Parts: sequence; structure tokens; C-alpha cells
Amino acid sequence: MTSSHPAPTLAQRKRQLVADELSEVALQLLAHRGFDAVTIDEIASAAGVSKRTFFRYFASKEDVVVQFLADMGAGMRTELAARPGDERPSAALRHAVWVTVAACADHSDRALRVVQLILRTPALRARFLERQANWRDGLAAELADRLGLDTGSVLYPGMAAGMALTAFDAVLQRWSESDAVADPAALMDEAFAVIGPALDAVPARG
Repeated sequence: MTSSHPAPTLAQRKRQLVADELSEVALQLLAHRGFDAVTIDEIASAAGVSKRTFFRYFASKEDVVVQFLADMGAGMRTELAARPGDERPSAALRHAVWVTVAACADHSDRALRVVQLILRTPALRARFLERQANWRDGLAAELADRLGLDTGSVLYPGMAAGMALTAFDAVLQRWSESDAVADPAALMDEAFAVIGPALDAVPARG
């Protein structure tokens, strides 16, 4: 089976490499020194590019973080869609949100400071919550498709997605507060033990 998406061109791959490098440098500088303490000039200099080049890829420092957040949530709906159709909603949603937490835990030396930066900077925390609203809509739509429910008339899909993301947020917060000492898998189990019964109380199809 062939992919419907064309392979990226050499120019596109080069552009992505530059964007990734800029993002990595910017996030680490911001995480180590604080969001307000770092200038775009310093980010560009550290990345070995001009300020003009920075603005070809990002509109602002905040835009770098927003892109990181977009990447964090990109796999959640895909993961939910890939779960077995007969799996309990609590298990399917746990797997879906676990993908992002596990990625942070697997790269804790890089991710921890960035997550702490986001959670401890009011403006970035606000963007994080704003981004989660988009994730919730995607998860709700996927959950409704899986269960044959109508998101326009049944509260369950949106509420279930919201509960799963609340658990995700709580686990990420506790993990970051512990400086990555806390076991994220155990925290996730604890969180879903609380919300699991509600997630599995699926309403009958209309």
C-alpha cells in the first residue's frame, strides 16, 4: 500500500532541519534562562543564523513554544484511532494521552526544562491550555466515531476527552514538579483509576 502523501523534496527537508535546529536551540535557551531573559537575537546567534532567518520560520519566541505544543499533541488522536475497536474507552484514552507523557519521560533531560518553562510561565501556560482545547476537540471527534455517538447531541465524547486531558495535565504537572523523579506511568495509572469508571460509562446510542 502506497502513501497518499508525496515524499518531501530536498528543499523541504532542509527547511525542516533548519526549523528543528532553531526550535531546539530556542527551547533550551528559554528553558535555562527564562522566557523573558532571552532575545531573538541571542537565539539566532546561538543557532548560527541571522535574525531574518529566524523570522522566516517563527513569528516570535512564543511561536516556538506553540509549535512545540502542537508537536506534543499531534499523536494523540492518531494513537486513539489506532486502538482496537472493542477496547474500553478508559484504556484507549490512557494509551492516547500516554504517548506524549512517555515522549517527555524518554527525553527527560531535554523535555523537563521545557515543560517546566511552559507550566511556570503564565503566558505560555495559557497557550498550553488553549492548545489542549484543540486536542480535546480532536479526541472527542475520534471517540464519537469509535462509539457511534453524535458530538452535537451527546455530552459524553467532549467530557471524556476533557477528563483524559485533565489527567494528562495533572500527570505532567506532578512529573515536572518532581524534577522527573516521579514515575509517570504510575502517575498515569493513578489518574485513570480515578476517572476510569466515568470514562467507561458510555451512554447508549441514540
